[in-house]
Amino acid sequence: MDERHKLGRQGEEYAVNYLQKQGYEILQRNFKCKQGEIDIIAKDQKEYVFIEVKTRKSLQYGTPKEAVTQNKKKHIWETSKYYIYRNKLENRYIRFDVIEIYSKEEKFYINHIKNIMN
Repeated sequence: MDERHKLGRQGEEYAVNYLQKQGYEILQRNFKCKQGEIDIIAKDQKEYVFIEVKTRKSLQYGTPKEAVTQNKKKHIWETSKYYIYRNKLENRYIRFDVIEIYSKEEKFYINHIKNIMN
């Protein structure tokens, strides 16, 4: 596994731990289908939350949330529609979040941005 993938996996682990401490129930990780992939699917009380995790060591190429482009949002939306259909979650509350992870000197810092599709 190259350094970038290793950093991404570490960031996802940190995000899962953070979400669990906030009371979220983790339903699935790395959900894949032909439409795309969603890093974390969780439940926050009555809301189903589709979460994209972006981890960075520097801001040289922009903030992590800037990497969630309109095209990426489209893939997240399409993937979430399939997940909702497959799990019979129509007419439920859903939300799309981004978790930015900044890694510096083996420490991780988090910024949880809710409702990125609004």
